[in-house]
Amino acid sequence: MSLAPASDIVGTQQRRRPIGLLLVAIPVLLVGWMVIYPIIAAVVTTLWRPMEGGYGLSIDTYRFFFSDGYSLANLRVTLWTTALAAVILVIVCLPIALYLRLATGRIPAYVQGLAIFPLFVPSIILSYAFIRVLGPNGMVDILLNASNLPRIRSPYLTSWGPLIGLVWDHIPLTVLILIAGLGAVSNPSIEAARDVGAGRFAVLWYIVLPRIRNSILVAISFSVLGIFSAFTLPYVLGPAAPEMMGPFMQRTFRDLYDPPNAITQAVISFFFCILFGLFYVRSVVRNQRSR
Repeated sequence: MSLAPASDIVGTQQRRRPIGLLLVAIPVLLVGWMVIYPIIAAVVTTLWRPMEGGYGLSIDTYRFFFSDGYSLANLRVTLWTTALAAVILVIVCLPIALYLRLATGRIPAYVQGLAIFPLFVPSIILSYAFIRVLGPNGMVDILLNASNLPRIRSPYLTSWGPLIGLVWDHIPLTVLILIAGLGAVSNPSIEAARDVGAGRFAVLWYIVLPRIRNSILVAISFSVLGIFSAFTLPYVLGPAAPEMMGPFMQRTFRDLYDPPNAITQAVISFFFCILFGLFYVRSVVRNQRSR
């Protein structure tokens, strides 16, 4: 069998390179047009402000945000909801992913279907179901009243309302990412650890968690980015004050008709999302280096 000359292989690669670059250029241009350009325009709009005699550099909108108690309270409740939801998601979804990875039979299939089911439920439907179940005079209130038990305070229109809804909404993506990461954990390694006397906790701590650490970081990063920028669930289920950044930006823009401050809030939110996104980029780079 004859081999092709090296010059022919190089020529083929050079002919394919423009096609590959063209295919990559289309999504890159779309990202630049629909994501990067609006971000740059928003930053420029908040810093290059009209002044006496024309335009000039100004940080008045940022100074107002970080000196306004209500704005800082909204930022704090957003960070609190995001951090607590991310922790709860890992605590809830990691056992589910471990069970789906290690168990066999029909029951794991049903569990996986239930875990992924929220992926197909729109946020507005989830909000309505939350109100009908946990809201005032909802199903829980009716059952407690019928059982002659004391009523509980509804999380609806409190800071716990968006937290519960956002956790439930992000369970499918977190479970899927963790299951994908658990694919790197082989059964022989687990069985070998058990053969030498390692218990379940030791297997989890020394065998499983080190191999899915990057997957956990990816899951947390995606969850944080989605929760921080959420709008529907915090708007419907959350209190009027303090409110998360999504409803806060919308109310500032529509109700107060204050585009400069609304754009400033968006830029500050984007800055925090970039910090969270660095965890995702770092985990991807670490994965590529390990390979």
